[in-house]
Amino acid sequence: MTEAILLVGGKGTRLRPLTVNTPKPMVPAAGVPFLAHQLARARAAGVDHVVMATSYLAEVFEPYFGDGSELGLHLEYVTEREPLGTGGAIRNAATRLRSAPDEPVLVFNGDILTGLDIRGLVTAHSTAGADVSLHLTRVTDPRAFGLVPTDESGRVTAFLEKPQTPEEIVTDQINAGCYVFNRSVIDAIPQGRPVSVERETFPGLLESGAHLHGVVDSTYWLDLGTPEAFVRGSADLVLGRAPSPAVPGRCGERLVLETAEVAGDAKLTGGSVVGARSAIGDGVRIEGSALLDGAVIAPGARIRDSLIGAGARIGAGTVLDGAVVGDNAVVGEGNELRGGIRVWCDARIPPGSVRFSSDQ
Repeated sequence: MTEAILLVGGKGTRLRPLTVNTPKPMVPAAGVPFLAHQLARARAAGVDHVVMATSYLAEVFEPYFGDGSELGLHLEYVTEREPLGTGGAIRNAATRLRSAPDEPVLVFNGDILTGLDIRGLVTAHSTAGADVSLHLTRVTDPRAFGLVPTDESGRVTAFLEKPQTPEEIVTDQINAGCYVFNRSVIDAIPQGRPVSVERETFPGLLESGAHLHGVVDSTYWLDLGTPEAFVRGSADLVLGRAPSPAVPGRCGERLVLETAEVAGDAKLTGGSVVGARSAIGDGVRIEGSALLDGAVIAPGARIRDSLIGAGARIGAGTVLDGAVVGDNAVVGEGNELRGGIRVWCDARIPPGSVRFSSDQ
């Protein structure tokens, strides 16, 4: 297998207000755009040709990644004129593939951070003689997901909607967003209209007697669809819990990019990232958080499990816990922002305006 399709989803409204103009897949995770981690992992697994299937803003990705040569890849870009769904996007991207009908093609979702053994998935696909193989992961609470039960040999037996009752939870296995398709299966997907692989392609293949193989891999897996998950994923990349060849530095408690300035007595832990040209003041404590380029943190601030946008400024003594602060926002000194609060881009919060604890 040497080819792959990377599905770059919609506008990522669940991640607003992270940035003003940068689409979600280009927001830095552990110092580089998240897609760089996806592409680097694909290259490490032997892929050399990737078709990036985008539904919007393709002009943002191509200037950054170019032809992919710096990553050791040949990158091409395909943009949908109208939303086509997952299956339609895969079929739309197939016009740029070079594989023969019986050759495997890796298809993976740009919103997922995973430690999956990609080579192992491809090997299992070949060994099983499958038409499509799916990476499946186990979750503690599967109620928010569609279920994918398999038999003893790993063959997929059904695709079930989100369970509504305990009796409907027949497995804890869910679709983890990475597949190996035989090229002929991709070519059979209807062209030019919306198609869902989860609701149409996969159930239709099962009904026709095709062999869909499930590979359960319970290594690291995280859907980055929310700001909280994005911050956690960035920290896990820095800590080395989520493996990626694209992390620009050694794994550890912190990642400080070049040109950032960190005061000598500031303490950064939990996989925190400090973006380029950022400034961290005296006595600052940052745990498990991501600061984008140009952020300024005044002395004495406390930041935990939060994301601070590019150019944002956090005042002295301010406490952030589970917060998202958009680009160029200003949070004045002495504020306390907790519990998933969002501060929109360019917003201004005066000193001492928001508190959660008592005044004592």
